[in-house]
Amino acid sequence: MDFALPRELVDYLAELDQFIEDKIMPLQRQDDNDRFFDHRREHARTDWDNDGLPRPEWEELLAKARKLADDAGHYRFAWPREMGGKDGSQLWMAVIREHLAAKGLGLFNDLQNEHSIVGNNPFVLMFKEFATPEQVARDGDKLLHGTMRAAFGLTEPNHGSDATFMETTGVPEVKDGKPGWRIKGEKMWTTGMHVVTHVMVFARTSGKDGDALGITCFLVPREEIKIEEWMWTFNMPTDHPRISFDCWIPEDSYWGQVDRGLGLGQSFVHQNRIRQAASSLGAAVYCIEESVKYARMRKPFGKALSDNQAIQFPLVELHAQAEMLRLLIRQTAWQMDTMDHKTIEREISDKVSICNYWGNRLCCEAADRAMQVHGGMGYSRHKAFEHIYRHHRRYRITEGSEEIQQRKVAAFLFGYLGPRRKEFQALETEWAEGRAAGKNDRLLGM
Repeated sequence: MDFALPRELVDYLAELDQFIEDKIMPLQRQDDNDRFFDHRREHARTDWDNDGLPRPEWEELLAKARKLADDAGHYRFAWPREMGGKDGSQLWMAVIREHLAAKGLGLFNDLQNEHSIVGNNPFVLMFKEFATPEQVARDGDKLLHGTMRAAFGLTEPNHGSDATFMETTGVPEVKDGKPGWRIKGEKMWTTGMHVVTHVMVFARTSGKDGDALGITCFLVPREEIKIEEWMWTFNMPTDHPRISFDCWIPEDSYWGQVDRGLGLGQSFVHQNRIRQAASSLGAAVYCIEESVKYARMRKPFGKALSDNQAIQFPLVELHAQAEMLRLLIRQTAWQMDTMDHKTIEREISDKVSICNYWGNRLCCEAADRAMQVHGGMGYSRHKAFEHIYRHHRRYRITEGSEEIQQRKVAAFLFGYLGPRRKEFQALETEWAEGRAAGKNDRLLGM
Protein backbone atom coordinates (compact mmCIF):
# COMPACT_ATOMS: atom_id res chain seq x y z
CA MET A 1 0.00 0.00 0.00
CA ASP A 2 1.56 3.27 -1.16
CA PHE A 3 0.28 6.55 0.29
CA ALA A 4 2.74 8.73 -1.63
CA LEU A 5 1.30 11.14 -4.17
CA PRO A 6 2.21 10.29 -7.78
CA ARG A 7 5.26 12.17 -9.00
CA GLU A 8 3.20 13.59 -11.86
CA LEU A 9 0.72 15.10 -9.39
CA VAL A 10 3.45 16.65 -7.26
CA ASP A 11 4.97 18.16 -10.39
CA TYR A 12 1.58 19.50 -11.47
CA LEU A 13 1.10 21.24 -8.11
CA ALA A 14 4.45 22.93 -8.65
CA GLU A 15 3.38 23.92 -12.16
CA LEU A 16 0.20 25.48 -10.76
CA ASP A 17 2.20 27.39 -8.15
CA GLN A 18 4.45 28.81 -10.85
CA PHE A 19 1.47 29.74 -13.02
CA ILE A 20 -0.09 31.59 -10.08
CA GLU A 21 3.12 33.52 -9.47
CA ASP A 22 3.74 34.34 -13.14
CA LYS A 23 0.22 35.06 -14.41
CA ILE A 24 -2.42 35.34 -11.70
CA MET A 25 -0.72 37.41 -9.02
CA PRO A 26 0.33 40.19 -11.45
CA LEU A 27 -3.35 40.48 -12.46
CA GLN A 28 -4.43 40.60 -8.81
CA ARG A 29 -1.90 43.34 -8.02
CA GLN A 30 -2.82 45.66 -10.88
CA ASP A 31 -5.55 48.34 -10.81
CA ASP A 32 -6.04 47.90 -7.06
CA ASN A 33 -7.59 44.47 -7.62
CA ASP A 34 -6.36 43.57 -4.15
CA ARG A 35 -9.47 45.36 -2.90
CA PHE A 36 -11.42 42.23 -3.75
CA PHE A 37 -9.34 40.16 -1.32
CA ASP A 38 -8.23 42.45 1.53
CA HIS A 39 -10.41 44.01 4.26
CA ARG A 40 -12.51 45.77 1.59
CA ARG A 41 -13.50 42.51 -0.11
CA GLU A 42 -17.19 42.26 0.82
CA HIS A 43 -17.95 45.85 -0.18
CA ALA A 44 -15.77 45.69 -3.32
CA ARG A 45 -17.57 42.56 -4.52
CA THR A 46 -21.15 43.55 -3.64
CA ASP A 47 -23.44 45.93 -5.52
CA TRP A 48 -25.56 46.81 -2.51
CA ASP A 49 -27.92 48.99 -4.57
CA ASN A 50 -28.58 46.26 -7.14
CA ASP A 51 -30.16 43.55 -4.97
CA GLY A 52 -26.76 42.68 -3.48
CA LEU A 53 -25.60 41.05 -6.73
CA PRO A 54 -21.88 40.70 -7.57
CA ARG A 55 -20.38 43.88 -9.02
CA PRO A 56 -19.64 43.57 -12.75
CA GLU A 57 -15.98 44.54 -12.29
CA TRP A 58 -15.56 41.69 -9.79
CA GLU A 59 -16.96 39.11 -12.18
CA GLU A 60 -14.95 40.58 -15.06
CA LEU A 61 -11.77 40.07 -13.04
CA LEU A 62 -12.69 36.45 -12.34
CA ALA A 63 -13.36 35.91 -16.04
CA LYS A 64 -9.91 37.27 -16.93
CA ALA A 65 -8.29 34.84 -14.49
CA ARG A 66 -10.28 31.91 -15.87
CA LYS A 67 -9.27 32.87 -19.40
CA LEU A 68 -5.58 32.86 -18.39
CA ALA A 69 -6.05 29.45 -16.74
CA ASP A 70 -7.94 28.06 -19.72
CA ASP A 71 -5.28 29.27 -22.16
CA ALA A 72 -2.65 27.57 -20.00
CA GLY A 73 -4.58 24.27 -19.99
CA HIS A 74 -5.51 24.29 -16.30
CA TYR A 75 -9.11 25.42 -16.08
CA ARG A 76 -10.70 22.37 -17.75
CA PHE A 77 -8.44 19.90 -15.98
CA ALA A 78 -11.36 17.77 -14.70
CA TRP A 79 -13.30 17.86 -17.98
CA PRO A 80 -13.39 14.88 -20.36
CA ARG A 81 -10.70 14.94 -23.06
CA GLU A 82 -13.33 15.03 -25.79
CA MET A 83 -14.53 18.33 -24.27
CA GLY A 84 -11.10 19.91 -24.10
CA GLY A 85 -10.13 18.65 -20.66
CA LYS A 86 -7.56 16.27 -19.20
CA ASP A 87 -9.85 13.66 -17.60
CA GLY A 88 -8.62 14.81 -14.19
CA SER A 89 -9.50 12.22 -11.56
CA GLN A 90 -11.39 12.75 -8.32
CA LEU A 91 -8.19 12.01 -6.39
CA TRP A 92 -6.17 14.60 -8.29
CA MET A 93 -8.97 17.15 -7.94
CA ALA A 94 -9.16 16.55 -4.18
CA VAL A 95 -5.42 17.09 -3.77
CA ILE A 96 -5.43 20.16 -6.02
CA ARG A 97 -8.39 21.78 -4.27
CA GLU A 98 -6.86 21.25 -0.84
CA HIS A 99 -3.55 22.66 -2.11
CA LEU A 100 -5.15 25.82 -3.50
CA ALA A 101 -7.46 26.45 -0.54
CA ALA A 102 -4.52 26.09 1.88
CA LYS A 103 -2.97 29.18 0.27
CA GLY A 104 -5.71 31.43 1.65
CA LEU A 105 -7.60 34.12 -0.29
CA GLY A 106 -6.56 35.12 -3.77
CA LEU A 107 -7.55 35.40 -7.40
CA PHE A 108 -6.21 31.90 -8.02
CA ASN A 109 -8.98 30.32 -5.96
CA ASP A 110 -12.00 32.03 -4.42
CA LEU A 111 -14.48 29.53 -3.11
CA GLN A 112 -17.26 32.01 -2.42
CA ASN A 113 -18.44 31.49 -5.99
CA GLU A 114 -16.49 28.31 -6.90
CA HIS A 115 -13.96 30.33 -8.88
CA SER A 116 -10.62 28.59 -9.38
CA ILE A 117 -7.83 28.31 -11.92
CA VAL A 118 -8.70 24.59 -11.87
CA GLY A 119 -12.43 24.69 -12.43
CA ASN A 120 -14.95 22.70 -10.45
CA ASN A 121 -17.75 22.09 -12.92
CA PRO A 122 -19.63 18.89 -12.02
CA PHE A 123 -22.26 19.75 -14.64
CA VAL A 124 -19.87 18.71 -17.40
CA LEU A 125 -19.19 15.26 -15.95
CA MET A 126 -22.84 14.88 -15.03
CA PHE A 127 -23.84 15.70 -18.61
CA LYS A 128 -21.31 13.22 -20.01
CA GLU A 129 -22.59 10.42 -17.77
CA PHE A 130 -26.34 10.91 -18.19
CA ALA A 131 -27.01 12.68 -21.50
CA THR A 132 -28.26 10.64 -24.43
CA PRO A 133 -26.41 10.81 -27.78
CA GLU A 134 -29.17 13.08 -29.06
CA GLN A 135 -28.75 15.41 -26.09
CA VAL A 136 -24.98 15.47 -26.54
CA ALA A 137 -25.46 16.43 -30.20
CA ARG A 138 -27.93 19.14 -29.20
CA ASP A 139 -26.19 20.69 -26.17
CA GLY A 140 -22.61 19.38 -25.98
CA ASP A 141 -21.03 22.08 -28.11
CA LYS A 142 -22.94 24.84 -26.31
CA LEU A 143 -21.70 23.59 -22.95
CA LEU A 144 -18.16 23.32 -24.26
CA HIS A 145 -18.07 26.92 -25.46
CA GLY A 146 -20.00 28.42 -22.56
CA THR A 147 -23.03 29.52 -24.58
CA MET A 148 -25.19 27.31 -22.35
CA ARG A 149 -24.89 27.92 -18.62
CA ALA A 150 -27.33 26.19 -16.32
CA ALA A 151 -28.37 26.87 -12.74
CA PHE A 152 -29.28 23.94 -10.49
CA GLY A 153 -32.96 23.96 -9.47
CA LEU A 154 -33.61 21.23 -6.92
CA THR A 155 -34.39 22.89 -3.56
CA GLU A 156 -37.82 24.45 -3.07
CA PRO A 157 -39.23 26.98 -0.57
CA ASN A 158 -41.11 24.23 1.27
CA HIS A 159 -38.70 21.38 0.54
CA GLY A 160 -34.94 21.35 1.07
CA SER A 161 -33.37 18.05 2.01
CA ASP A 162 -36.61 16.15 1.26
CA ALA A 163 -36.10 16.43 -2.50
CA THR A 164 -38.47 13.58 -3.37
CA PHE A 165 -41.36 15.55 -1.86
CA MET A 166 -41.00 18.41 -4.35
CA GLU A 167 -44.09 20.31 -5.41
CA THR A 168 -42.78 21.34 -8.84
CA THR A 169 -44.55 19.37 -11.58
CA GLY A 170 -43.99 18.53 -15.22
CA VAL A 171 -47.18 17.57 -17.07
CA PRO A 172 -47.39 16.60 -20.78
CA GLU A 173 -49.13 19.32 -22.77
CA VAL A 174 -49.66 19.86 -26.50
CA LYS A 175 -49.28 23.45 -27.69
CA ASP A 176 -49.92 24.58 -31.27
CA GLY A 177 -49.90 20.93 -32.29
CA LYS A 178 -46.49 20.28 -30.73
CA PRO A 179 -45.93 17.89 -27.80
CA GLY A 180 -44.28 19.36 -24.74
CA TRP A 181 -44.44 19.88 -20.99
CA ARG A 182 -46.11 22.33 -18.66
CA ILE A 183 -43.53 23.08 -15.95
CA LYS A 184 -44.92 24.75 -12.85
CA GLY A 185 -43.44 25.46 -9.44
CA GLU A 186 -40.87 27.34 -7.37
CA LYS A 187 -37.21 26.81 -6.51
CA MET A 188 -34.78 28.29 -3.98
CA TRP A 189 -31.03 29.00 -4.01
CA THR A 190 -30.72 28.71 -7.79
CA THR A 191 -27.18 30.05 -7.79
CA GLY A 192 -25.97 32.13 -10.72
CA MET A 193 -29.35 33.17 -12.09
CA HIS A 194 -28.04 36.57 -13.16
CA VAL A 195 -25.75 34.98 -15.77
CA VAL A 196 -27.31 31.64 -16.80
CA THR A 197 -29.14 30.72 -19.99
CA HIS A 198 -31.15 27.84 -18.48
CA VAL A 199 -32.22 26.32 -15.20
CA MET A 200 -32.04 22.58 -14.54
CA VAL A 201 -35.52 22.25 -13.03
CA PHE A 202 -36.19 18.97 -11.25
CA ALA A 203 -39.92 18.24 -11.41
CA ARG A 204 -42.28 15.41 -10.48
CA THR A 205 -43.54 13.77 -13.68
CA SER A 206 -45.00 10.58 -12.18
CA GLY A 207 -45.32 8.69 -8.93
CA LYS A 208 -46.01 10.15 -5.51
CA ASP A 209 -44.25 12.08 -2.76
CA GLY A 210 -41.29 10.13 -1.43
CA ASP A 211 -40.67 8.17 -4.64
CA ALA A 212 -37.16 8.50 -6.06
CA LEU A 213 -38.48 7.51 -9.48
CA GLY A 214 -40.82 9.85 -11.27
CA ILE A 215 -38.61 12.97 -11.16
CA THR A 216 -37.29 14.48 -14.41
CA CYS A 217 -34.57 17.08 -14.97
CA PHE A 218 -35.85 19.72 -17.41
CA LEU A 219 -33.90 22.50 -19.09
CA VAL A 220 -36.02 25.63 -18.73
CA PRO A 221 -34.86 28.76 -20.61
CA ARG A 222 -33.95 31.74 -18.44
CA GLU A 223 -36.59 33.93 -20.09
CA GLU A 224 -39.31 31.63 -18.72
CA ILE A 225 -38.16 32.15 -15.13
CA LYS A 226 -39.39 34.87 -12.78
CA ILE A 227 -37.04 35.99 -10.02
CA GLU A 228 -39.16 36.56 -6.92
CA GLU A 229 -36.37 37.88 -4.69
CA TRP A 230 -32.61 37.74 -4.22
CA MET A 231 -31.77 36.08 -0.91
CA TRP A 232 -29.15 38.06 1.03
CA THR A 233 -26.82 35.75 2.88
CA PHE A 234 -24.24 35.57 5.68
CA ASN A 235 -21.51 36.09 3.08
CA MET A 236 -22.20 38.66 0.37
CA PRO A 237 -22.56 39.25 -2.58
CA THR A 238 -25.53 37.06 -3.40
CA ASP A 239 -26.53 35.30 -6.58
CA HIS A 240 -29.04 32.98 -4.92
CA PRO A 241 -32.66 33.87 -5.77
CA ARG A 242 -36.06 32.41 -5.13
CA ILE A 243 -37.67 31.79 -8.51
CA SER A 244 -41.02 30.73 -9.95
CA PHE A 245 -42.20 29.47 -13.34
CA ASP A 246 -45.35 28.37 -15.12
CA CYS A 247 -44.35 27.72 -18.72
CA TRP A 248 -44.52 25.37 -21.69
CA ILE A 249 -41.34 23.82 -23.09
CA PRO A 250 -40.81 21.42 -26.04
CA GLU A 251 -41.02 17.67 -25.47
CA ASP A 252 -37.26 17.01 -25.65
CA SER A 253 -36.26 19.75 -23.15
CA TYR A 254 -34.72 17.48 -20.56
CA TRP A 255 -31.42 15.81 -19.67
CA GLY A 256 -31.11 12.11 -19.06
CA GLN A 257 -34.31 10.12 -19.03
CA VAL A 258 -37.89 10.97 -18.13
CA ASP A 259 -38.72 9.90 -14.54
CA ARG A 260 -35.05 9.15 -13.76
CA GLY A 261 -33.70 12.65 -13.26
CA LEU A 262 -32.86 12.33 -9.58
CA GLY A 263 -29.75 10.35 -10.54
CA LEU A 264 -28.33 13.52 -12.11
CA GLY A 265 -28.76 15.34 -8.83
CA GLN A 266 -27.09 12.54 -6.89
CA SER A 267 -24.16 12.47 -9.31
CA PHE A 268 -23.71 16.23 -8.91
CA VAL A 269 -23.83 15.94 -5.12
CA HIS A 270 -21.26 13.15 -4.88
CA GLN A 271 -18.73 14.96 -7.06
CA ASN A 272 -19.28 18.28 -5.37
CA ARG A 273 -19.24 16.91 -1.82
CA ILE A 274 -15.83 15.26 -2.09
CA ARG A 275 -14.30 18.33 -3.75
CA GLN A 276 -16.00 20.61 -1.25
CA ALA A 277 -14.57 18.51 1.57
CA ALA A 278 -11.07 18.90 0.13
CA SER A 279 -11.49 22.67 -0.13
CA SER A 280 -12.75 22.89 3.44
CA LEU A 281 -9.78 20.85 4.57
CA GLY A 282 -7.40 23.19 2.75
CA ALA A 283 -9.02 26.27 4.29
CA ALA A 284 -8.84 24.64 7.73
CA VAL A 285 -5.14 23.92 7.23
CA TYR A 286 -4.61 27.57 6.29
CA CYS A 287 -6.28 28.72 9.52
CA ILE A 288 -4.29 26.25 11.61
CA GLU A 289 -0.94 27.14 10.03
CA GLU A 290 -1.52 30.88 10.30
CA SER A 291 -2.40 30.43 13.98
CA VAL A 292 0.73 28.36 14.67
CA LYS A 293 2.96 30.98 13.04
CA TYR A 294 1.28 33.82 14.91
CA ALA A 295 1.49 31.99 18.24
CA ARG A 296 5.24 31.52 17.78
CA MET A 297 5.85 35.18 16.89
CA ARG A 298 3.44 36.93 19.29
CA LYS A 299 5.03 37.48 22.73
CA PRO A 300 2.68 38.96 25.32
CA PHE A 301 4.07 39.16 28.86
CA GLY A 302 7.54 38.47 27.50
CA LYS A 303 7.04 34.96 26.10
CA ALA A 304 5.58 33.40 22.97
CA LEU A 305 1.87 32.59 22.93
CA SER A 306 2.86 29.11 21.75
CA ASP A 307 4.42 28.37 25.17
CA ASN A 308 0.90 28.13 26.60
CA GLN A 309 -0.87 24.79 26.50
CA ALA A 310 -4.18 26.67 26.27
CA ILE A 311 -2.98 27.78 22.83
CA GLN A 312 -1.22 24.55 21.87
CA PHE A 313 -3.83 21.93 22.65
CA PRO A 314 -6.83 23.29 20.68
CA LEU A 315 -4.58 23.67 17.64
CA VAL A 316 -3.20 20.17 18.18
CA GLU A 317 -6.75 18.80 18.14
CA LEU A 318 -7.54 20.60 14.89
CA HIS A 319 -4.23 19.52 13.35
CA ALA A 320 -4.90 15.88 14.27
CA GLN A 321 -8.37 15.99 12.74
CA ALA A 322 -6.99 17.55 9.55
CA GLU A 323 -4.35 14.82 9.22
CA MET A 324 -6.92 12.05 9.58
CA LEU A 325 -9.48 13.72 7.33
CA ARG A 326 -6.92 14.11 4.54
CA LEU A 327 -6.39 10.35 4.43
CA LEU A 328 -10.12 9.60 4.29
CA ILE A 329 -10.76 12.20 1.57
CA ARG A 330 -7.99 10.82 -0.62
CA GLN A 331 -9.02 7.21 -0.08
CA THR A 332 -12.65 8.02 -0.87
CA ALA A 333 -11.74 10.05 -3.97
CA TRP A 334 -9.52 7.20 -5.15
CA GLN A 335 -12.39 4.75 -4.66
CA MET A 336 -14.75 7.04 -6.60
CA ASP A 337 -12.34 6.90 -9.53
CA THR A 338 -12.82 3.13 -9.70
CA MET A 339 -16.64 3.18 -9.73
CA ASP A 340 -19.54 4.41 -11.81
CA HIS A 341 -22.15 6.70 -10.29
CA LYS A 342 -24.59 3.96 -9.26
CA THR A 343 -21.86 1.96 -7.52
CA ILE A 344 -20.68 5.04 -5.64
CA GLU A 345 -24.21 5.57 -4.36
CA ARG A 346 -24.55 1.91 -3.27
CA GLU A 347 -21.08 1.31 -1.85
CA ILE A 348 -19.37 4.45 -0.53
CA SER A 349 -21.78 7.39 -0.47
CA ASP A 350 -21.53 7.23 3.34
CA LYS A 351 -17.78 7.86 3.08
CA VAL A 352 -18.42 10.85 0.81
CA SER A 353 -20.83 12.20 3.43
CA ILE A 354 -18.37 11.67 6.28
CA CYS A 355 -15.67 13.57 4.38
CA ASN A 356 -18.01 16.42 3.58
CA TYR A 357 -19.73 17.11 6.88
CA TRP A 358 -16.56 16.54 8.90
CA GLY A 359 -14.50 18.77 6.59
CA ASN A 360 -17.02 21.62 6.62
CA ARG A 361 -17.35 21.52 10.40
CA LEU A 362 -13.58 21.32 10.85
CA CYS A 363 -13.08 24.40 8.69
CA CYS A 364 -15.53 26.44 10.76
CA GLU A 365 -13.89 25.31 13.99
CA ALA A 366 -10.42 26.11 12.64
CA ALA A 367 -11.50 29.59 11.49
CA ASP A 368 -13.10 30.28 14.86
CA ARG A 369 -9.97 29.13 16.69
CA ALA A 370 -7.79 31.26 14.42
CA MET A 371 -9.84 34.32 15.37
CA GLN A 372 -9.33 33.49 19.05
CA VAL A 373 -5.58 32.96 18.73
CA HIS A 374 -5.14 36.19 16.75
CA GLY A 375 -7.26 38.19 19.17
CA GLY A 376 -8.60 41.52 17.96
CA MET A 377 -6.88 41.25 14.59
CA GLY A 378 -8.41 37.83 14.10
CA TYR A 379 -11.84 39.33 14.57
CA SER A 380 -11.11 42.11 12.09
CA ARG A 381 -11.53 41.86 8.34
CA HIS A 382 -7.83 42.50 7.93
CA LYS A 383 -7.41 38.74 8.41
CA ALA A 384 -9.13 36.16 6.20
CA PHE A 385 -10.63 34.10 9.00
CA GLU A 386 -14.02 35.82 9.22
CA HIS A 387 -14.47 35.45 5.46
CA ILE A 388 -13.50 31.78 5.57
CA TYR A 389 -15.88 31.17 8.44
CA ARG A 390 -18.81 32.97 6.82
CA HIS A 391 -18.30 31.20 3.51
CA HIS A 392 -17.71 27.67 4.74
CA ARG A 393 -20.50 27.90 7.31
CA ARG A 394 -22.97 27.57 4.42
CA TYR A 395 -21.51 24.21 3.44
CA ARG A 396 -22.82 22.75 6.70
CA ILE A 397 -26.28 23.33 5.20
CA THR A 398 -26.08 23.29 1.40
CA GLU A 399 -26.24 20.16 -0.76
CA GLY A 400 -27.38 18.15 2.20
CA SER A 401 -27.09 19.50 5.74
CA GLU A 402 -24.68 17.71 8.03
CA GLU A 403 -27.68 16.11 9.76
CA ILE A 404 -28.88 14.68 6.44
CA GLN A 405 -25.40 13.39 5.71
CA GLN A 406 -25.16 11.85 9.18
CA ARG A 407 -28.47 10.12 8.46
CA LYS A 408 -26.90 8.63 5.31
CA VAL A 409 -23.93 7.40 7.37
CA ALA A 410 -26.30 5.92 9.95
CA ALA A 411 -28.24 4.09 7.22
CA PHE A 412 -25.00 2.45 6.06
CA LEU A 413 -23.75 1.78 9.60
CA PHE A 414 -26.97 0.08 10.71
CA GLY A 415 -27.53 -1.74 7.44
CA TYR A 416 -30.63 0.02 6.16
CA LEU A 417 -28.62 0.87 3.02
CA GLY A 418 -25.26 -0.07 1.58
CA PRO A 419 -23.00 -3.14 1.76
CA ARG A 420 -24.17 -4.19 5.27
CA ARG A 421 -27.79 -4.49 4.27
CA LYS A 422 -27.58 -8.22 3.53
CA GLU A 423 -25.63 -8.79 6.75
CA PHE A 424 -28.40 -7.24 8.85
CA GLN A 425 -31.15 -8.95 6.87
CA ALA A 426 -29.49 -12.26 7.68
CA LEU A 427 -29.18 -11.21 11.33
CA GLU A 428 -32.87 -10.31 11.48
CA THR A 429 -33.73 -13.72 10.00
CA GLU A 430 -31.51 -15.45 12.54
CA TRP A 431 -33.08 -13.40 15.32
CA ALA A 432 -36.61 -14.31 14.20
CA GLU A 433 -35.72 -18.00 14.03
CA GLY A 434 -33.97 -17.82 17.40
CA ARG A 435 -36.95 -16.14 19.01
CA ALA A 436 -39.20 -18.88 17.72
CA ALA A 437 -36.85 -21.49 19.16
CA GLY A 438 -36.23 -19.60 22.41
CA LYS A 439 -32.51 -19.23 21.66
CA ASN A 440 -32.07 -15.46 21.58
CA ASP A 441 -29.97 -15.40 24.72
CA ARG A 442 -27.02 -16.53 22.55
CA LEU A 443 -27.60 -13.71 20.07
CA LEU A 444 -27.55 -11.22 22.95
CA GLY A 445 -24.25 -12.62 24.22
CA MET A 446 -25.81 -14.04 27.36
